[in-house]
Parts: sequence; C-alpha cells; structure tokens
Amino acid sequence: MKQLPIIMPQLGESIAEATIVSFLVKPGDFAAADQDVIEVETNKAAMNVASPCGGTVISITAKIGESYPVGAVLGYVQLSPQEALRLGLDAQESAPPPSPANGAGRVEADARPGVQPMVRGLPVPAHAAGASYMSPRMKARMHELGLHAADLAGLPGSGAAGRVTIQDFEKFLAHLESSKLTSASSMRVAVADAMRRSWTRPLATVALPCPLEAMLAHRKMSEPKIGPALYALRSLALALAENSAPAGRLIGNKIVHPPSIDVGFAVEAEEGVLVPVLRDVDVHPLQTLVGRYNELIELARQRRLPPEATGGSIATVTNFGTFGLTWATPIPLPEQTLVLGLGAGRKVPSWDDKKNQFVPVTEANLTLSFDHRVLDGGAAGRLLARVVSLLQTPEKL
Repeated sequence: MKQLPIIMPQLGESIAEATIVSFLVKPGDFAAADQDVIEVETNKAAMNVASPCGGTVISITAKIGESYPVGAVLGYVQLSPQEALRLGLDAQESAPPPSPANGAGRVEADARPGVQPMVRGLPVPAHAAGASYMSPRMKARMHELGLHAADLAGLPGSGAAGRVTIQDFEKFLAHLESSKLTSASSMRVAVADAMRRSWTRPLATVALPCPLEAMLAHRKMSEPKIGPALYALRSLALALAENSAPAGRLIGNKIVHPPSIDVGFAVEAEEGVLVPVLRDVDVHPLQTLVGRYNELIELARQRRLPPEATGGSIATVTNFGTFGLTWATPIPLPEQTLVLGLGAGRKVPSWDDKKNQFVPVTEANLTLSFDHRVLDGGAAGRLLARVVSLLQTPEKL
C-alpha cells in the first residue's frame, strides 16, 4: 500500500522549527484528510500538524519534547486503495522507508539538521557578536553552545584588563553543571533574544500624567466594556495617522514610513508575552475593535494566535497598570520604534480654577519608549501629548 509522510509544515513567517507537544492519534488509528494528528509548539503559539491524506497511521517517528525543522518527517500514513485513487496515486507503488522497528525512525532523527536546546524556537539565529575582550576562540565556543555575551555578564575575567579567558569560560560551564538547571521554554528564550536585539539601539522614555475621568465615564456607558489599553491603542493609532514618521524605522540613512497603522498590544501568556496585532486601527472606530481585541486576548493566552494576527505592527501598547505599577519603561520590539505604556490609575489632587481649590481626579502615567535614532525628546513628547489629548474625547475615538 502507498504511504505518505506526515511533514512538519511551515507554521509561520520566520518559523524554522517546532517542538512536539503531544500526539492526537496513535499508530493503528484512522485519520481523515487534514485531521489534526500532532500538536506542536513554536516560540509564538501552539499549533497542530494535519494528516496529508485519509488513511491508517502506520508510525510516528517524532518524539515528544524534541524540536524538528520545517520539512522533517514526523510519521507515516497508509492510504486505502480508494484514497490513493482519489489522489491519483498508484496504490501498489512501493512505499516508504522501513518502520521504526527496523531503524527508520532513528535514521530520520539522525538525518535532520541539528537543533540546539538552548536556542530552541528562536525566530532569528543568535550570534554572540560584539563582545569586547573576547578571543575568536571564545566567541566560537560560545556560538557553538548558543550563548550570548549577556550570559557572561556576571562572570569576572582573570585575563588582562578583565578579559574573560577560555579557562574562565570552561570553569563557568563546569560550575553550571553542578548547579540546579531548568530548561527555559522556547517562548522565554525568544523573548530574551528579542530584548537583547532591541537593546542594541539607543532607547529613551518620556512620560505624561493623563486624566482618566472622561475615559472612565465613557467606559461606564459602553457595552461591551472597553479595556483601557484599547482606548490608548486607538488614540496612538490616530496620532500616528496624522504623522507616521515617529513610527518609521531608520534603515541606513532613510526613514522607512509604515504602509499601514497596525498596532500590537502586549498580552501576558505562560512564561512570556505575546503581541497580537490589530490591523488598520486608524480607520476602524473604537466600538468596532472591541470584539476582535477581546478575541485576540483569549487566543494569545491560549497561545493559539492565527498568523494574520502576529507580526508587522509598527508600535505596541502595554498596560503595565494591571500589575499595580504606576511607572515603567517598556522596551520596543526589535522591528518597532515605539511602545506606549499605561500605568495604574490613582486618585490625585488637581487644581480647579473655577472652584479655586484642589479636587480629586483619577489619572495615570503614560510612557512612550522610543528609538532615539528616529525620534528626539521633543518629537516624542509631542506625540505623547497628542495621545493624551485624544484620550480626553473618547466619544470621538
């Protein structure tokens, strides 16, 4: 009978591999065409691999907990004569490699490109470049192990001028082996890599207090309720629609303006943060965004964001006020110039000229962290002031 391999598909742009989480079928089970048979995890989401055809699952050569690159064979499905005829295949054609019982599974595993656990799931290859006082031998050794200069930040060097020698490095590795170690999740490693790359740019932050009375009154009358971060996200989108240059990226000596106002928002997920994206936020009124916004929050928490809801955003909004924080300096993603932060609201005294006295008002700190190569403090301050101004008329959002 003809057998077809179950192949690790391309699960998204820049995703080169995925980790096996669980098997949804077992050898001997019948799987329909396009039925989910294996659950996998990338650094961005949990997804499923489908059967290439209808038939009996002959073998599963993949192993739970291991990572496999795109195109790797994960198992085999045997077609029925009817399914082979439907697909235009010769049902009597000799099939695939031997089953795992005679070693085929091991051959597949050995033949696939090596996957280093310490860099599992990274969307961008990680290189330990740019470290000072490190020999080429040291850099090569670090690259071999998937380590960065930041991993050695706490390691004192015994060489000249504090240089970390290869002997220091090997002692450091030996010490690690004697310590308690836990595996970092693919998401945790990916977040760490993104922040390391973001920090290669000169970043700065400006802040303004923002009165929340108008927004809270509008939210009270709205149904469904609108999250504070969505108010901020829509305000930022409108401000950037008026002038997109602040969200541009500096490439060489050119500012690349964004083609559309697509804005992401940070959602805390297990062991990391995901950033779903709302598209063309400047052209969709606030009320029409609520349903999609809430849907993406739930999908992000389940780590099941669809590909069209990730990547390509020009800025991010993060509501660090949900953790009770009143001030923070979020870091923009590597492909972005801006991140707008919203702090916790609190009652503060504010001078009322009409009453000639202080009155209690609710306000929150808004912060704007930015790539200082693209924006200066004045431009960043004007953009943030415009966002605060738009938040004072929520009915126009």
